[in-house]
Amino acid sequence: MPGFAPDAALGLLDDPQEWPAFGRPCTVEGGGAKGAQEGAWESQVVLEGMHCAACALTIERALAGVPGVLRADVNAATRRARVVWRPGAVLPSRWMAAVAQAGYRALPAADAFMRERRRQEARRALWRWLVAGLCMMQVMMYAVPAYVAAPGDMAPDMVQLLRWASWVLTLPVVFFCCGPFFASAWRGLWQRRVSMDLPVALGMAITFVVSTAGTFDPMGPLGHEVYFDSLTMFVFFLLTGRWLELRLRDRTAGALDALMNRLPQSVERRRADGGFERVAVRRLAVGDVVRVLPGEAFPADGTVVQGSTLADEALLTGESAPVARAEGGMVTAGSHNLQSAVQVRVERVGDATRFAQIVALMESASLDKPRLARLADRIATPFLLAVIVAGVLAGAWWWPQDHGRALMVAVAVFVVTCPCALSLATPVAMLAAAGTLARSGVLVRDLQALEALAGIDTVVFDKTGTLTHDGLALRAVHAVRGGCSGADAHALAAAVARHSLHPVARALAAGVPADALARWQVGAVREEAGQGLCAEVRGTQAAQGPLAVRLGSPRYCGVGGADGMAHAQPQEGPRACLADADGPIAFFDIGESVRGDAHAAVAALAREAVAVELLSGDRPEAARRVAAQAGIAHARGGCTPQDKLAFVHAAQARGRRVAMVGDGMNDGPVIAGADVSFAFGNAVPLAQARADFVVLGAQLRRIPQAVALARRTLRVVRQNLLWAALYNAVCVPLAVAGWLPAWLAGLGMAASSLLVVLNAARLARPLPETP
Repeated sequence: MPGFAPDAALGLLDDPQEWPAFGRPCTVEGGGAKGAQEGAWESQVVLEGMHCAACALTIERALAGVPGVLRADVNAATRRARVVWRPGAVLPSRWMAAVAQAGYRALPAADAFMRERRRQEARRALWRWLVAGLCMMQVMMYAVPAYVAAPGDMAPDMVQLLRWASWVLTLPVVFFCCGPFFASAWRGLWQRRVSMDLPVALGMAITFVVSTAGTFDPMGPLGHEVYFDSLTMFVFFLLTGRWLELRLRDRTAGALDALMNRLPQSVERRRADGGFERVAVRRLAVGDVVRVLPGEAFPADGTVVQGSTLADEALLTGESAPVARAEGGMVTAGSHNLQSAVQVRVERVGDATRFAQIVALMESASLDKPRLARLADRIATPFLLAVIVAGVLAGAWWWPQDHGRALMVAVAVFVVTCPCALSLATPVAMLAAAGTLARSGVLVRDLQALEALAGIDTVVFDKTGTLTHDGLALRAVHAVRGGCSGADAHALAAAVARHSLHPVARALAAGVPADALARWQVGAVREEAGQGLCAEVRGTQAAQGPLAVRLGSPRYCGVGGADGMAHAQPQEGPRACLADADGPIAFFDIGESVRGDAHAAVAALAREAVAVELLSGDRPEAARRVAAQAGIAHARGGCTPQDKLAFVHAAQARGRRVAMVGDGMNDGPVIAGADVSFAFGNAVPLAQARADFVVLGAQLRRIPQAVALARRTLRVVRQNLLWAALYNAVCVPLAVAGWLPAWLAGLGMAASSLLVVLNAARLARPLPETP
């Protein structure tokens, strides 16, 4: 069978220890069977030798025919495949060999040599393009005299010499540069299918045969005309288009590769004797201490135990500014160490890391096929058959008049109508948009959701953890003891509050400088659940004896309704009190903190003609207060998850298209019921979030940006589809009428695919910041 020979090294991938490097256990769809219980596995592979939707369909069929392969999804735009298989019935070498037998090569997505192999493939494509260009220029130079010379100006032997020279220069173009086209067409015929390269290969072969016959048998049935210049020119144009298309597709859909390549291959791990040894990242275990040097990526989620540095988390959170990470700070796998060497204790490895969850989401999205793309795939094969029939009929129509011209008309029809542009119209635009969102901190779980997001007219926000920050925040300090400033009272309260995990205590302790906390020694701490803390405090900067203080609710601190309360303004959130034996020292107003970009996000949605609603399970007055701060006109409080779902269903019944923005936890029902849904990645484990979009950096401004980008994406898809349709409607009649030479047909085919990709590349620009 033609194609790549199976790689003997594939047998190494049958070792179960190698499977986690390019896959993970998964749940089998259907029947309620758990894949993890039955041993099902999901693997991600990169494919070599493919470039169109027909190739993707061929690989999917080859994989589906392997016993034990439960599902195979191939994306032509990213050249990646997701294979779900059952180890008890098949091993990776078997289904990878099936891909090889179909004429392609499957490589593990995490293969350390994958990038080198892809560079080699790109280098071969560049060489083909260079050879085609050089030969085309030489052939054109030999063809010019025949075009400009008047009858009788050139001797017959000189004309024949120039034809032989053109034929010799065309040989490397046909047998080297055209190799991918012929190989793909032959593989398709062997698999009993029509590939997109079949019409092109037929056109190249017919043109070469007709021109060869005209060179060596000018009095034969095919006539004396030669078309070496047209052949070399349209091969050059096709290779130019494919080369540029490959570069653009890699750039627009390259966010996944950029993310996956963030992890290092090895890292320095501390030995028992205190020294360090370099080991493979996949051999790390929870509890290991690793040393990460400047410029290296953190290999796992962990805590800094020695040193301090700056970390670049742009691809993980969408924030471009480096973040400081000192001792005790958390670092995330895939982020980069920018400043100095640090030692990190590993806390999560492998699939448990946030990095692995992000990669899994992006892999899933990159292999999804939007509805319009699936429609294009379905019509691609019938369209190709129609192209071949149209070319044969056009040739038959011209055959009685001129055999050579008839064949060249058929060639023009074959070449000009290749449906590559139609197949690329949707996926390249969707992937470009998904890549742009990923670089901005928004992960797309389902490419189909981009189409749905473009049509929404209502956005419903949850309050807690969505419009507001996850925890409580200190809003105001009211010192009521003479000689004690608000800053001093806050430092004393924070020193006590550090000994509790209660949300109010954490709000009091947050943001207080270490030198202010060091002014107090706190001992004999006792916490009464739901009430507060009592402790003995001693000042370190003055000879101050132990002071018994209480921190908690005013009632716990023994403060009455009017005793000192006149110093604090009424507010809706909780209030904490700091008191000693002489009475209250200070009151602290605690409340929810609305996100800084909430008002700007709501205003941006209004500019997109999107209505905004707030639904919250909190008290109605709290919901109204947050809505007023965010600029939302309509707010409802006291809503259960069922109430929220009923509200969304009622809006949908009125013809509204609703997007839900929540924290992904108690908003599960309404997230599932909305037309489109967003979940904040900081509020829920990514593996459990079922939203269509996951916002990693908890940045509300990304919501209107995603809406605007989705609408631009849908416009680009429609433009691409319209262009593909108009191109064929105009060029096919011209080719059938004999007004479109082969070289111009090749230029038109290359330009159509290139224009589609260039149009989609506009979506790869960074998102503008919301004012």
